[in-house]
Amino acid sequence: MRASTYPLVDAAEAAALVLDRTPVLPAEDVMLADCPGRVLAEDLIAPAQLPPFPASAVDGYAIRSEDGGGRLRVVGESAAGRPLAGELPPGAAARILTGGVLPQGADTVVMVEDVEQADGWVLVPVGFPAGRNFHRPGDDLRQGELVVGRGEPLGPAEVGLAAALGFPRLRVLRRPRVALMSTGDELVEVGRTSGPGQVVDSNRWALLAALREAGAIVTLLGVAPDQPEPLRELVVGALRDHDVLVTSGGVSVGTHDLVKPLLESLGEVHIGRVRLKPGKPFTFATLPSGRLAFGLPGFPVSSLVTFEVFVRPALRKMQGFRRPQRPRLPVRLGYEARAAGDRTEYQRVSLTMEGGGLVALSTGSQSSSRLMSLAGAHALVRVPPGNTGIATGTVVDAIILSLPA
Repeated sequence: MRASTYPLVDAAEAAALVLDRTPVLPAEDVMLADCPGRVLAEDLIAPAQLPPFPASAVDGYAIRSEDGGGRLRVVGESAAGRPLAGELPPGAAARILTGGVLPQGADTVVMVEDVEQADGWVLVPVGFPAGRNFHRPGDDLRQGELVVGRGEPLGPAEVGLAAALGFPRLRVLRRPRVALMSTGDELVEVGRTSGPGQVVDSNRWALLAALREAGAIVTLLGVAPDQPEPLRELVVGALRDHDVLVTSGGVSVGTHDLVKPLLESLGEVHIGRVRLKPGKPFTFATLPSGRLAFGLPGFPVSSLVTFEVFVRPALRKMQGFRRPQRPRLPVRLGYEARAAGDRTEYQRVSLTMEGGGLVALSTGSQSSSRLMSLAGAHALVRVPPGNTGIATGTVVDAIILSLPA
């Protein structure tokens, strides 16, 4: 065991440094089917108006408003995709279905429930002025109007609008390609029998899920050996076609912790230790050609908490998200949160709704090896360093991971 030469960096300062040194990836053209969850690289402008024609909002009869209050001859039908040919003559009505084009000459639609129907005729009551029950051209979007701004994520509505406007492809920011590996000769693959002193590699699978949720394209490198040259060969090969390297374990100060020296030889290590619990050995480095490397601690909770605090925001910035951090909401502590001495601590909590507000409850033991403290956790509560703690009932900001059902 050797003493670390890296200074302890404040957690907030470290998070800001990571984001400051994280680049935004280039744009690419993507088929519409692959756009959900992506971020627009340029403004989406409506090339035409929506709807493109006057379209009925109901099933009923299209008429001239001046003919209301009379018995009108039914001269045809306008259905979606099958408009009535020609102009609607005076004293006549056209059966119209939802989405059908309002016939030329008609200026209002009477709902089928409001008329009396007979063979070839319809009796329309008075009181139906022009402009009823149909969508005018441009009601939804005008030509040249901004639909979705650059830097905004694409959800179901945005993708649907792009399709309605005739865009088969959109220009979006590229997703980061991430190489993920675990380190440690003590690790065995899930499903295999552990030998003496060995443990199952669970971090890689937890981080795989976290990376994919953050939008990354992930390549699994498996378990790297605790040997300098094979480890170097694996990492150098992976960096040829990946934007980010994420490792789990091997970043402490033991004689077999080889990640930090390797990253020093390949680039510049900006952070080697963080004043954070859990996650003190967190490591961040920049590598040639704008690549990033994150060395996460080996304890399961330390690995996932440092991912949430440092890695996830960086990955989202790379994809162009304007707001890369998780949302924060005020919560009332339902327990006394004790601080972690000289380090900021992110405690895992569950949330319940009480009295119109959110109450945070501890998920139990906050040990960095106890992954159950994160299973089902809704939020992370930041407890500043010091010996005073935070009293029960205090309202604090929480990083929201999910909300209770």
